[in-house]
Amino acid sequence: MAGIDRRRFLQRALVGAASCSWLPALVQAASQQQSKRRCIVLWMSGGPSQMDTFDLKPGHANGGEYKEIETSVPGLKISEHLPMLAKQADRLAILRGMSTKEGDHQRGAYLMHTGQRPGGPLRYPAIGATLSKALGDPQADLPNFVSVNPNSALSQAAISGGFLGPKYAATTVGQRAMYGPPQQDGETPGPVDLGVDFLQLPGEVSPERAEARMKLWRGQQEEFLTQRDAAAPKSHDTVFRRAVRMMNPEAAAAFDLHQEEDAVRESYGNGRFGQGCLIARRLIERGVPFVEVTHGGDGLGWDTHQANFAGVKRLSEELDRGWSTLMRELDERGLLESTTILWMGEFGRTPVINGNAGRDHFPDAWSCVLAGGGIAGGQAYGSTSEGGEEVVDGKADVPELIATLCTAVGVDPATENISPLARPIKISEGAPIRALLS
Repeated sequence: MAGIDRRRFLQRALVGAASCSWLPALVQAASQQQSKRRCIVLWMSGGPSQMDTFDLKPGHANGGEYKEIETSVPGLKISEHLPMLAKQADRLAILRGMSTKEGDHQRGAYLMHTGQRPGGPLRYPAIGATLSKALGDPQADLPNFVSVNPNSALSQAAISGGFLGPKYAATTVGQRAMYGPPQQDGETPGPVDLGVDFLQLPGEVSPERAEARMKLWRGQQEEFLTQRDAAAPKSHDTVFRRAVRMMNPEAAAAFDLHQEEDAVRESYGNGRFGQGCLIARRLIERGVPFVEVTHGGDGLGWDTHQANFAGVKRLSEELDRGWSTLMRELDERGLLESTTILWMGEFGRTPVINGNAGRDHFPDAWSCVLAGGGIAGGQAYGSTSEGGEEVVDGKADVPELIATLCTAVGVDPATENISPLARPIKISEGAPIRALLS
């Protein structure tokens, strides 16, 4: 079987044996699993500059230092620092007419993740929670919503289950340590080690002893919960049981990047974003329906109030490598057509360059990008004025963006979840942008 993709081999074997009387149900189950759609959000913490990524203004005073480059789609141009993505532009739908109302990091992160402006008594669930609820398997060992490298200090609500509860909140993946021998001065560090802590049993605890402990815990826990019908004990129980399921060796292996060849790891880039994209690929191919990967360093890397051009160049190079490799590998595994990717941040950056060679917060006119499954790639939808100050065509707000994402992954944006006040809440009140959908 050398050189044959294992997934495709199994699919062919099942189809070939479909005439056997004992296999139709198995074939149908495999087909249903393959047809399920998935989603990856690439979150740019700090708010990326549309003027220096996907909506450049060459020749204008606001344009800055960067040049445009041609892409694989005639007439569609993006930043010179995104050359690998430029080669896959036929998979990208650039939404250049985003216009929102929040210019604060926390408020903007909440808005973009929930489709709701912050404030009021109701805590809305993140889009990762609502979509993973609609697409996921509640009995799966792996969580249905995973957030890689989140900046939870910025907005915990952005990865929260909201009124849906902790059952639908994100499981977080973060940096643990560098692997390999110590690096010498001047050498490029190896890939960072991302993962989830404490998924392996301590060396002195055997699997039999662990199962005996769990049996004792389950008995005590069930008795405890029958006497305490309150949110806090139920939340604790939910989180604990999910953690135990993740300790299944097959589930835990999904987060083990050491199972990948060094060349594959390095192709994504050695930083947290690149390795996070690799984690996302490993989770998607194991059926996890929603993964979010944050890019922007420990805080707000895209918040380029100062030295915008040096910072965006570095960030763009990391983005270009990780994102383009992710799409290529998903495509090679037959998963890109069933996986929708959304690139976004809190807001955009000001067209006018400030006195510190930076760009400030700007929600009035900026860009998001959709790609992959369900998306009509190879286009830029909407446009901004000559200097980038306002949207002149194809204006869109967050409800329309979320509705488009929902539709791309096969979920009706009008799907309702019931709040604690017995009020039905739609995933999105907006209408999908049909021109972006395939």
